[in-house]
Amino acid sequence: MAGLNKNTPIPTEIKFHKQSRLLEITFNNNQRFQFSSEFLRVYSPSAEVQGHGPGQETLQTHKQDVTIVKIEPIGQYAIQPHFSDGHNTGIYSWDLLYNYGINQEKMWHHYLQRLEAADIKHD
Repeated sequence: MAGLNKNTPIPTEIKFHKQSRLLEITFNNNQRFQFSSEFLRVYSPSAEVQGHGPGQETLQTHKQDVTIVKIEPIGQYAIQPHFSDGHNTGIYSWDLLYNYGINQEKMWHHYLQRLEAADIKHD
């Protein structure tokens, strides 16, 4: 896996709030993001979700109740969440998480549009 971009902020704190199922990450530039377990699950960087190239993504559905059961650190550059539905192959680098944080609203809107286009209800 490619190393981190040297300009990427590094997390100073990573907290998972079990009740709200939110992963909260504070970076060393004082940016703080909260991600729902569902968001992280449907945007897993794994090949199972992303495919092996553009246009090969698999739409993840019915993940509203998924939660994170364990988070493993991967070296000094990433985390690997284990989700309650058994998915655990996504490695989330600091670069990826920071990018997700900045683009989360747009990404979530796109996900909901894809569900709607597939005629799948999201509660």
